[in-house]
Amino acid sequence: MEIIKTEIPDLLIIQPKVFEDERGYFFESYNENKFRELGIQLQFVQDNESKSNYGVIRGLHYQLAPYSQTKLVRVISGKVFDVAVDLRLGSPTYGKWQGVELSAENKIQFLIPKGFAHGFSVLSDSATFIYKCDAVYNPEAERGINYNDPFLNIDWRISPQNENISSKDKASPNFKDAETNFKFVK
Repeated sequence: MEIIKTEIPDLLIIQPKVFEDERGYFFESYNENKFRELGIQLQFVQDNESKSNYGVIRGLHYQLAPYSQTKLVRVISGKVFDVAVDLRLGSPTYGKWQGVELSAENKIQFLIPKGFAHGFSVLSDSATFIYKCDAVYNPEAERGINYNDPFLNIDWRISPQNENISSKDKASPNFKDAETNFKFVK
């Protein structure tokens, strides 16, 4: 397992060691001991799975502290463009976003810590997306940021005529108006 640092230091790309031959492949998608050896101290308590069609954009979602979630995300079929936005007031990367392509082929995982909004767009005909969370879903703490915020200027890699967004996500406030309560800790 390899950890790849991103331009936003707390966002990590995890490349598992994949064993492939003519029969197929095998890899450990999660091993608590290996994560701890790599300095990642988490206890996951909830797994989620979604399937979406081409053009779907989900997000940008987060939960306010103390109900915020760290997520370990990956794709088991298809391909998505996954995005995390730094919401931690005082962070040197506050308001910046990082995107990574996740697919069944590359088997890359994205570790998104607390204090980040998260979303993804589906680039293939369909995609099945799974993620582990270190806190359970709390609907009262759920918040969102508009996927199309001009300040963030995220390129979701989907043409506007093919975008498929829920009315809830379309109604989310822009970054500057979003309710957050995250503080950057050095």
